[in-house]
Amino acid sequence: MKPSIPKGTRDFSPLEMAKRNYIFDTIKSVYALYGFQQIETPAMENLSSLMGKYGEEGDKLLFKILNSGDFMRGVSDEDIHSKSTNQLAAQLCEKGLRYDLTVPFARFVVQHREELTLPFRRYQIQPVWRADRPQKGRYREFYQCDADVVGSDSLLNEVELMQIVDEVFSRFGVRVCIKINNRKILSGIAEIIGAADKIVNITVAIDKLDKIGLDNVNKELREDGLNDEQIEKLQPIIKLCGTNDEKIAIMRQALSGSETGQKGLDEVAYVLSKLTDLRSQLELDLTLARGLNYYTGCIFEVKALDVEIGSITGGGRYDNLTGIFGMPGISGVGISFGADRIFDVLNQLQLYPQSVVNQTQLLFVNFGEAEANYALPILSQCRRAGIACEIYPDSVKMKKQMQYANQKQVPYVAIVGETEMQQEKVTLKNMTSGEQSVLTADELVAALLAQ
Repeated sequence: MKPSIPKGTRDFSPLEMAKRNYIFDTIKSVYALYGFQQIETPAMENLSSLMGKYGEEGDKLLFKILNSGDFMRGVSDEDIHSKSTNQLAAQLCEKGLRYDLTVPFARFVVQHREELTLPFRRYQIQPVWRADRPQKGRYREFYQCDADVVGSDSLLNEVELMQIVDEVFSRFGVRVCIKINNRKILSGIAEIIGAADKIVNITVAIDKLDKIGLDNVNKELREDGLNDEQIEKLQPIIKLCGTNDEKIAIMRQALSGSETGQKGLDEVAYVLSKLTDLRSQLELDLTLARGLNYYTGCIFEVKALDVEIGSITGGGRYDNLTGIFGMPGISGVGISFGADRIFDVLNQLQLYPQSVVNQTQLLFVNFGEAEANYALPILSQCRRAGIACEIYPDSVKMKKQMQYANQKQVPYVAIVGETEMQQEKVTLKNMTSGEQSVLTADELVAALLAQ
Protein backbone atom coordinates (compact mmCIF):
# COMPACT_ATOMS: atom_id res chain seq x y z
CA MET A 1 0.00 0.00 0.00
CA LYS A 2 1.33 3.43 -1.02
CA PRO A 3 2.14 5.79 1.88
CA SER A 4 0.05 8.96 2.21
CA ILE A 5 -0.16 12.13 4.27
CA PRO A 6 -3.00 13.35 6.52
CA LYS A 7 -5.89 15.17 4.85
CA GLY A 8 -5.47 18.92 4.92
CA THR A 9 -1.66 18.74 4.63
CA ARG A 10 0.57 18.93 1.55
CA ASP A 11 4.00 17.96 0.24
CA PHE A 12 5.83 20.65 -1.68
CA SER A 13 8.04 19.83 -4.67
CA PRO A 14 11.26 21.77 -5.42
CA LEU A 15 9.34 24.03 -7.85
CA GLU A 16 6.61 24.63 -5.26
CA MET A 17 9.23 25.41 -2.61
CA ALA A 18 10.87 27.92 -4.96
CA LYS A 19 7.48 29.62 -5.34
CA ARG A 20 6.81 29.55 -1.58
CA ASN A 21 10.23 31.01 -0.82
CA TYR A 22 9.47 33.80 -3.28
CA ILE A 23 6.32 34.56 -1.25
CA PHE A 24 8.13 34.41 2.11
CA ASP A 25 11.12 36.44 0.88
CA THR A 26 8.86 39.16 -0.59
CA ILE A 27 6.88 39.47 2.65
CA LYS A 28 10.05 39.39 4.79
CA SER A 29 11.68 42.14 2.73
CA VAL A 30 8.63 44.42 3.12
CA TYR A 31 8.41 43.71 6.87
CA ALA A 32 12.11 44.57 7.24
CA LEU A 33 11.55 47.76 5.21
CA TYR A 34 9.14 48.91 7.94
CA GLY A 35 11.51 48.08 10.81
CA PHE A 36 10.01 44.76 11.95
CA GLN A 37 12.30 42.13 13.55
CA GLN A 38 11.91 38.35 13.21
CA ILE A 39 11.23 35.90 16.06
CA GLU A 40 10.22 32.22 16.24
CA THR A 41 8.26 30.30 18.89
CA PRO A 42 7.85 26.52 19.45
CA ALA A 43 5.35 24.50 17.36
CA MET A 44 3.69 23.40 20.60
CA GLU A 45 2.56 25.55 23.49
CA ASN A 46 1.18 24.67 26.90
CA LEU A 47 -2.53 23.98 26.35
CA SER A 48 -3.30 26.41 29.18
CA SER A 49 -1.76 29.18 27.00
CA LEU A 50 -4.06 28.33 24.08
CA MET A 51 -7.44 27.34 25.55
CA GLY A 52 -10.05 30.08 25.87
CA LYS A 53 -8.24 32.50 23.57
CA TYR A 54 -10.12 31.74 20.33
CA GLY A 55 -13.71 31.36 21.49
CA GLU A 56 -15.62 28.11 21.86
CA GLU A 57 -15.34 27.23 18.16
CA GLY A 58 -11.60 27.89 18.17
CA ASP A 59 -11.04 25.67 21.22
CA LYS A 60 -12.58 22.75 19.30
CA LEU A 61 -10.09 23.25 16.47
CA LEU A 62 -6.98 22.98 18.67
CA PHE A 63 -4.79 19.94 17.98
CA LYS A 64 -4.02 18.51 21.42
CA ILE A 65 -0.88 16.46 22.12
CA LEU A 66 -1.05 13.40 24.38
CA ASN A 67 1.26 13.55 27.40
CA SER A 68 4.49 11.58 27.09
CA GLY A 69 4.80 8.11 28.63
CA ASP A 70 1.80 6.70 30.49
CA PHE A 71 -0.69 9.38 29.47
CA MET A 72 -3.56 7.41 31.09
CA ARG A 73 -1.98 7.64 34.54
CA GLY A 74 -4.42 9.23 37.00
CA VAL A 75 -7.40 8.85 34.66
CA SER A 76 -10.19 6.86 36.31
CA ASP A 77 -12.70 4.54 34.60
CA GLU A 78 -15.35 7.03 35.65
CA ASP A 79 -13.55 9.81 33.72
CA ILE A 80 -13.37 7.62 30.60
CA HIS A 81 -17.02 6.58 30.76
CA SER A 82 -18.17 10.15 31.37
CA LYS A 83 -17.27 10.89 27.72
CA SER A 84 -16.53 14.51 28.64
CA THR A 85 -14.09 15.34 25.88
CA ASN A 86 -12.81 18.60 27.38
CA GLN A 87 -12.34 17.08 30.84
CA LEU A 88 -10.49 14.08 29.43
CA ALA A 89 -8.32 16.27 27.19
CA ALA A 90 -7.33 18.38 30.19
CA GLN A 91 -6.06 15.24 31.94
CA LEU A 92 -4.43 13.58 28.93
CA CYS A 93 -2.93 16.62 27.21
CA GLU A 94 -0.77 19.35 28.68
CA LYS A 95 0.36 20.68 25.29
CA GLY A 96 -1.19 21.61 21.96
CA LEU A 97 -0.07 22.71 18.50
CA ARG A 98 -0.32 26.46 18.03
CA TYR A 99 -3.55 27.63 16.34
CA ASP A 100 -2.11 30.97 15.22
CA LEU A 101 1.00 33.09 15.85
CA THR A 102 -0.68 35.91 17.81
CA VAL A 103 -1.33 34.13 21.12
CA PRO A 104 2.20 32.62 21.21
CA PHE A 105 3.49 36.13 20.48
CA ALA A 106 1.52 37.54 23.43
CA ARG A 107 3.03 34.80 25.61
CA PHE A 108 6.49 35.69 24.23
CA VAL A 109 6.04 39.39 25.07
CA VAL A 110 4.99 38.64 28.66
CA GLN A 111 7.74 36.05 29.18
CA HIS A 112 10.52 38.25 27.72
CA ARG A 113 9.19 41.67 28.75
CA GLU A 114 12.44 42.72 30.47
CA GLU A 115 14.46 42.13 27.27
CA LEU A 116 12.14 44.00 24.89
CA THR A 117 12.16 47.67 23.89
CA LEU A 118 8.61 48.97 23.49
CA PRO A 119 7.01 49.58 21.10
CA PHE A 120 8.16 46.18 19.83
CA ARG A 121 7.70 45.46 16.11
CA ARG A 122 8.01 41.76 15.35
CA TYR A 123 7.34 39.51 12.41
CA GLN A 124 7.03 35.74 12.45
CA ILE A 125 6.70 33.24 9.58
CA GLN A 126 5.88 29.72 10.80
CA PRO A 127 3.31 26.94 10.35
CA VAL A 128 0.11 26.74 12.43
CA TRP A 129 -2.36 23.87 12.84
CA ARG A 130 -6.16 23.72 13.00
CA ALA A 131 -8.31 20.59 13.34
CA ASP A 132 -10.64 21.96 10.67
CA ARG A 133 -12.52 20.17 7.88
CA PRO A 134 -10.19 20.39 4.85
CA GLN A 135 -11.59 22.05 1.72
CA LYS A 136 -10.38 24.23 -1.14
CA GLY A 137 -8.20 26.99 0.28
CA ARG A 138 -8.49 25.64 3.84
CA TYR A 139 -5.80 23.39 5.28
CA ARG A 140 -5.07 21.74 8.63
CA GLU A 141 -1.41 22.75 8.42
CA PHE A 142 -0.56 26.10 6.89
CA TYR A 143 1.87 28.97 7.23
CA GLN A 144 1.10 32.42 8.59
CA CYS A 145 3.26 35.48 8.06
CA ASP A 146 2.50 37.84 10.93
CA ALA A 147 3.58 41.38 11.76
CA ASP A 148 2.60 42.93 15.09
CA VAL A 149 3.33 46.09 17.04
CA VAL A 150 2.87 46.01 20.82
CA GLY A 151 3.27 48.78 23.33
CA SER A 152 1.70 51.59 21.31
CA ASP A 153 -1.89 52.88 21.10
CA SER A 154 -1.17 55.00 18.02
CA LEU A 155 -3.37 54.46 14.96
CA LEU A 156 -0.29 55.15 12.82
CA ASN A 157 0.49 51.48 13.42
CA GLU A 158 -2.77 50.51 11.69
CA VAL A 159 -1.92 52.87 8.83
CA GLU A 160 1.54 51.35 8.34
CA LEU A 161 0.21 47.80 8.46
CA MET A 162 -2.22 48.65 5.65
CA GLN A 163 0.67 50.18 3.69
CA ILE A 164 2.57 46.91 4.17
CA VAL A 165 -0.41 44.95 2.81
CA ASP A 166 -0.62 47.30 -0.18
CA GLU A 167 3.13 47.03 -0.88
CA VAL A 168 3.24 43.24 -0.63
CA PHE A 169 0.35 42.65 -3.02
CA SER A 170 1.63 45.32 -5.40
CA ARG A 171 4.94 43.44 -5.56
CA PHE A 172 3.06 40.21 -6.23
CA GLY A 173 0.96 41.89 -8.93
CA VAL A 174 -2.29 40.81 -7.23
CA ARG A 175 -5.28 43.20 -7.22
CA VAL A 176 -6.89 43.19 -3.77
CA CYS A 177 -9.58 44.88 -1.73
CA ILE A 178 -8.61 45.76 1.84
CA LYS A 179 -11.71 45.66 4.05
CA ILE A 180 -11.68 47.59 7.32
CA ASN A 181 -14.07 47.73 10.27
CA ASN A 182 -13.86 48.37 14.00
CA ARG A 183 -15.08 46.24 16.89
CA LYS A 184 -16.13 49.42 18.74
CA ILE A 185 -18.59 50.15 15.90
CA LEU A 186 -20.00 46.65 16.30
CA SER A 187 -20.21 47.12 20.07
CA GLY A 188 -22.02 50.40 19.46
CA ILE A 189 -24.52 48.62 17.22
CA ALA A 190 -25.18 46.02 19.93
CA GLU A 191 -25.59 48.82 22.46
CA ILE A 192 -28.10 50.74 20.28
CA ILE A 193 -30.31 47.70 19.73
CA GLY A 194 -30.13 46.83 23.44
CA ALA A 195 -28.11 43.64 23.13
CA ALA A 196 -24.68 44.60 24.49
CA ASP A 197 -24.24 41.11 25.99
CA LYS A 198 -24.75 39.56 22.53
CA ILE A 199 -21.84 41.29 20.76
CA VAL A 200 -19.86 38.08 20.22
CA ASN A 201 -22.95 36.26 18.90
CA ILE A 202 -23.79 39.18 16.60
CA THR A 203 -20.25 39.45 15.20
CA VAL A 204 -19.92 35.68 14.67
CA ALA A 205 -23.24 35.64 12.81
CA ILE A 206 -22.49 38.75 10.71
CA ASP A 207 -19.05 37.31 9.88
CA LYS A 208 -20.83 34.46 8.07
CA LEU A 209 -22.88 36.73 5.79
CA ASP A 210 -20.85 35.92 2.64
CA LYS A 211 -20.94 32.20 3.37
CA ILE A 212 -24.56 31.54 4.44
CA GLY A 213 -26.56 34.58 3.23
CA LEU A 214 -28.76 37.14 4.98
CA ASP A 215 -31.71 34.84 5.79
CA ASN A 216 -29.49 32.32 7.58
CA VAL A 217 -27.65 35.10 9.45
CA ASN A 218 -31.03 36.39 10.69
CA LYS A 219 -32.03 32.87 11.66
CA GLU A 220 -28.78 32.47 13.61
CA LEU A 221 -29.32 35.83 15.36
CA ARG A 222 -32.83 34.68 16.33
CA GLU A 223 -31.39 31.43 17.72
CA ASP A 224 -28.90 33.53 19.70
CA GLY A 225 -31.80 35.23 21.51
CA LEU A 226 -32.34 38.44 19.54
CA ASN A 227 -35.97 39.42 18.99
CA ASP A 228 -37.51 40.45 15.66
CA GLU A 229 -37.31 44.17 16.47
CA GLN A 230 -33.59 43.95 17.25
CA ILE A 231 -32.92 41.92 14.10
CA GLU A 232 -34.89 44.44 12.04
CA LYS A 233 -32.74 47.30 13.38
CA LEU A 234 -29.63 45.39 12.25
CA GLN A 235 -30.74 45.01 8.60
CA PRO A 236 -29.70 48.43 7.20
CA ILE A 237 -26.41 48.18 9.06
CA ILE A 238 -25.63 44.72 7.64
CA LYS A 239 -26.59 45.86 4.12
CA LEU A 240 -24.88 49.29 4.30
CA CYS A 241 -23.53 50.56 0.94
CA GLY A 242 -22.00 53.68 -0.66
CA THR A 243 -18.56 55.28 -0.49
CA ASN A 244 -16.51 55.02 2.70
CA ASP A 245 -17.37 58.63 3.61
CA GLU A 246 -21.08 58.01 2.96
CA LYS A 247 -21.04 54.87 5.10
CA ILE A 248 -19.35 56.75 7.97
CA ALA A 249 -21.91 59.59 7.71
CA ILE A 250 -24.84 57.13 7.83
CA MET A 251 -23.30 55.29 10.80
CA ARG A 252 -22.70 58.61 12.63
CA GLN A 253 -26.48 59.06 12.59
CA ALA A 254 -27.29 55.42 13.40
CA LEU A 255 -24.88 55.39 16.37
CA SER A 256 -25.59 58.91 17.64
CA GLY A 257 -26.49 57.47 21.05
CA SER A 258 -23.36 55.35 21.45
CA GLU A 259 -20.08 56.88 22.64
CA THR A 260 -18.27 53.58 21.96
CA GLY A 261 -19.64 53.41 18.40
CA GLN A 262 -18.61 57.02 17.69
CA LYS A 263 -15.07 56.28 18.93
CA GLY A 264 -14.89 53.33 16.53
CA LEU A 265 -16.02 55.56 13.66
CA ASP A 266 -13.37 58.16 14.64
CA GLU A 267 -10.65 55.48 14.51
CA VAL A 268 -11.75 54.15 11.10
CA ALA A 269 -12.07 57.68 9.68
CA TYR A 270 -8.52 58.51 10.86
CA VAL A 271 -6.99 55.39 9.29
CA LEU A 272 -8.87 55.91 6.01
CA SER A 273 -7.78 59.58 5.87
CA LYS A 274 -4.08 58.55 5.95
CA LEU A 275 -4.41 55.93 3.21
CA THR A 276 -5.53 58.04 0.26
CA ASP A 277 -2.58 57.01 -1.97
CA LEU A 278 -2.92 53.20 -1.72
CA ARG A 279 -2.87 51.22 -4.96
CA SER A 280 -5.32 48.68 -3.48
CA GLN A 281 -9.07 49.18 -3.04
CA LEU A 282 -10.00 50.19 0.52
CA GLU A 283 -13.50 49.56 1.81
CA LEU A 284 -15.32 50.08 5.11
CA ASP A 285 -17.27 46.82 5.52
CA LEU A 286 -19.53 46.43 8.57
CA THR A 287 -20.13 42.74 7.83
CA LEU A 288 -16.46 42.17 8.63
CA ALA A 289 -16.46 40.92 12.20
CA ARG A 290 -13.56 38.45 12.49
CA GLY A 291 -15.01 36.09 15.06
CA LEU A 292 -11.94 35.92 17.32
CA ASN A 293 -12.62 37.22 20.81
CA TYR A 294 -9.49 39.28 21.26
CA TYR A 295 -9.97 42.08 18.68
CA THR A 296 -10.99 45.38 20.29
CA GLY A 297 -10.40 48.13 17.69
CA CYS A 298 -9.77 48.27 13.94
CA ILE A 299 -10.05 44.95 12.11
CA PHE A 300 -8.85 44.14 8.60
CA GLU A 301 -9.38 41.53 5.92
CA VAL A 302 -7.98 41.29 2.38
CA LYS A 303 -9.75 39.69 -0.57
CA ALA A 304 -8.21 38.91 -3.97
CA LEU A 305 -10.26 40.56 -6.73
CA ASP A 306 -9.43 38.16 -9.58
CA VAL A 307 -9.63 34.77 -7.81
CA GLU A 308 -12.47 33.08 -5.92
CA ILE A 309 -10.87 32.29 -2.56
CA GLY A 310 -11.36 33.23 1.10
CA SER A 311 -9.52 35.94 2.99
CA ILE A 312 -5.79 36.05 2.11
CA THR A 313 -4.77 38.46 4.88
CA GLY A 314 -6.43 39.53 8.12
CA GLY A 315 -5.79 41.13 11.47
CA GLY A 316 -6.67 43.90 13.88
CA ARG A 317 -6.07 45.56 17.24
CA TYR A 318 -6.22 43.49 20.39
CA ASP A 319 -5.69 45.86 23.33
CA ASN A 320 -6.32 43.26 26.03
CA LEU A 321 -4.40 40.28 24.70
CA THR A 322 -1.34 40.30 26.97
CA GLY A 323 -3.68 40.71 29.96
CA ILE A 324 -4.58 37.02 29.61
CA PHE A 325 -0.98 36.24 30.58
CA GLY A 326 -0.91 38.57 33.57
CA MET A 327 0.31 41.75 31.90
CA PRO A 328 -2.60 44.19 31.41
CA GLY A 329 -2.27 47.52 29.67
CA ILE A 330 -0.13 46.56 26.66
CA SER A 331 -1.87 47.41 23.41
CA GLY A 332 -1.18 45.47 20.23
CA VAL A 333 -2.14 45.47 16.56
CA GLY A 334 -1.17 42.99 13.87
CA ILE A 335 -1.79 41.42 10.48
CA SER A 336 -1.33 37.90 9.16
CA PHE A 337 -0.72 36.93 5.53
CA GLY A 338 -2.18 33.54 4.61
CA ALA A 339 0.81 32.20 2.68
CA ASP A 340 -0.92 29.04 1.43
CA ARG A 341 -3.85 30.95 -0.03
CA ILE A 342 -1.48 33.51 -1.58
CA PHE A 343 0.40 30.55 -3.11
CA ASP A 344 -2.85 29.35 -4.72
CA VAL A 345 -3.72 32.87 -5.94
CA LEU A 346 -0.30 33.38 -7.58
CA ASN A 347 -0.58 29.92 -9.18
CA GLN A 348 -4.02 30.62 -10.62
CA LEU A 349 -2.98 34.03 -11.97
CA GLN A 350 0.47 32.73 -13.11
CA LEU A 351 2.25 35.67 -11.50
CA TYR A 352 5.57 34.06 -10.57
CA PRO A 353 8.63 35.70 -12.18
CA GLN A 354 10.50 33.41 -14.62
CA SER A 355 13.60 33.60 -12.41
CA VAL A 356 11.64 31.90 -9.61
CA VAL A 357 10.50 29.05 -11.86
CA ASN A 358 13.93 28.53 -13.46
CA GLN A 359 16.17 27.69 -10.53
CA THR A 360 19.18 26.36 -12.48
CA GLN A 361 20.25 28.93 -15.06
CA LEU A 362 23.01 26.92 -16.74
CA LEU A 363 23.77 23.21 -17.16
CA PHE A 364 27.20 21.96 -18.29
CA VAL A 365 26.99 18.85 -20.45
CA ASN A 366 29.42 16.10 -19.33
CA PHE A 367 31.36 14.35 -22.13
CA GLY A 368 33.96 12.73 -19.87
CA GLU A 369 36.56 13.33 -17.19
CA ALA A 370 38.79 15.69 -19.20
CA GLU A 371 35.83 17.84 -20.24
CA ALA A 372 34.45 17.87 -16.68
CA ASN A 373 37.84 18.95 -15.30
CA TYR A 374 37.88 21.81 -17.82
CA ALA A 375 34.35 22.84 -16.88
CA LEU A 376 34.73 22.83 -13.07
CA PRO A 377 36.72 26.11 -12.75
CA ILE A 378 34.22 27.82 -15.12
CA LEU A 379 31.36 26.53 -12.95
CA SER A 380 33.07 28.09 -9.92
CA GLN A 381 33.51 31.38 -11.79
CA CYS A 382 29.79 31.40 -12.72
CA ARG A 383 28.70 30.66 -9.14
CA ARG A 384 30.93 33.40 -7.77
CA ALA A 385 29.10 35.76 -10.12
CA GLY A 386 25.74 34.60 -8.68
CA ILE A 387 24.74 32.35 -11.60
CA ALA A 388 22.99 29.15 -10.48
CA CYS A 389 24.59 26.33 -12.47
CA GLU A 390 25.32 22.62 -12.35
CA ILE A 391 27.19 19.95 -14.30
CA TYR A 392 25.51 16.70 -15.27
CA PRO A 393 27.28 14.21 -12.97
CA ASP A 394 27.59 11.29 -15.44
CA SER A 395 29.05 11.21 -18.96
CA VAL A 396 25.98 9.61 -20.55
CA LYS A 397 24.45 10.20 -23.98
CA MET A 398 23.91 13.82 -24.96
CA LYS A 399 20.18 13.17 -25.58
CA LYS A 400 19.64 12.10 -21.96
CA GLN A 401 21.46 15.18 -20.63
CA MET A 402 19.39 17.48 -22.84
CA GLN A 403 16.17 15.78 -21.67
CA TYR A 404 17.28 16.48 -18.09
CA ALA A 405 17.78 20.18 -18.98
CA ASN A 406 14.33 20.36 -20.61
CA GLN A 407 12.55 18.66 -17.71
CA LYS A 408 14.16 21.06 -15.23
CA GLN A 409 13.40 24.01 -17.53
CA VAL A 410 17.08 25.05 -17.57
CA PRO A 411 17.26 28.00 -20.00
CA TYR A 412 20.94 27.58 -21.03
CA VAL A 413 23.27 24.63 -21.67
CA ALA A 414 27.09 24.85 -21.88
CA ILE A 415 28.79 22.38 -24.20
CA VAL A 416 32.49 21.63 -23.83
CA GLY A 417 34.21 19.25 -26.29
CA GLU A 418 37.73 18.91 -27.69
CA THR A 419 37.31 21.95 -29.98
CA GLU A 420 36.16 24.21 -27.12
CA MET A 421 39.00 23.06 -24.87
CA GLN A 422 41.59 23.77 -27.60
CA GLN A 423 40.14 27.27 -28.11
CA GLU A 424 39.74 27.78 -24.31
CA LYS A 425 36.08 28.55 -24.91
CA VAL A 426 32.55 27.22 -24.24
CA THR A 427 29.57 26.76 -26.58
CA LEU A 428 26.48 28.32 -24.99
CA LYS A 429 23.10 27.06 -26.21
CA ASN A 430 19.85 28.93 -25.62
CA MET A 431 17.33 26.13 -24.96
CA THR A 432 14.35 28.29 -25.99
CA SER A 433 15.60 29.69 -29.31
CA GLY A 434 18.18 27.00 -30.11
CA GLU A 435 20.81 29.69 -30.82
CA GLN A 436 24.44 28.83 -30.06
CA SER A 437 27.48 31.03 -29.47
CA VAL A 438 31.12 30.25 -28.71
CA LEU A 439 32.38 32.30 -25.74
CA THR A 440 35.27 32.64 -23.33
CA ALA A 441 34.50 32.03 -19.63
CA ASP A 442 34.35 35.80 -19.00
CA GLU A 443 32.04 36.33 -21.98
CA LEU A 444 29.84 33.45 -20.79
CA VAL A 445 29.41 35.04 -17.36
CA ALA A 446 28.70 38.47 -18.90
CA ALA A 447 26.13 37.00 -21.31
CA LEU A 448 24.23 35.23 -18.54
CA LEU A 449 24.31 38.23 -16.20
CA ALA A 450 22.84 40.33 -19.01
CA GLN A 451 19.74 38.10 -19.22
